[in-house]
Amino acid sequence: MLDPAIKELASTGTNFATICFHLPDGRIGSHVMWVDADDDHVLINTEVERAKFKAIEADPNVTVTVWKLGNPYAYAEVRGKVVDTVRGPEARAHIDTLSQRYTGTDYQAEIGSDRVIVKIAPDRQRHRNL
Repeated sequence: MLDPAIKELASTGTNFATICFHLPDGRIGSHVMWVDADDDHVLINTEVERAKFKAIEADPNVTVTVWKLGNPYAYAEVRGKVVDTVRGPEARAHIDTLSQRYTGTDYQAEIGSDRVIVKIAPDRQRHRNL
């Protein structure tokens, strides 16, 4: 189960997250992302042809840090594993929902490949100043 304070931080407002993942050569990659959550997972939406998605398919261990917009000292860290992905119309609709939350409009960027929701289950979770 995802800590309720972390779920709140990740699923409301326009708080951003950084996802960190292992690249094929062993280095660490990171990317600032829109973020969401359900009761059990941190959710990231990306495209299947993106390097970060290919990297997490190869190694599902990730760390996600979410910080509160306007107060970066209020943050949460979730270390865990990608345990599921959702593709198709649900993932496409989810990026529009995120875009509405973050920008006030449906997703405007060109989509080059299928959208995918990445579900991250926590192994370790902590937060500060939430």
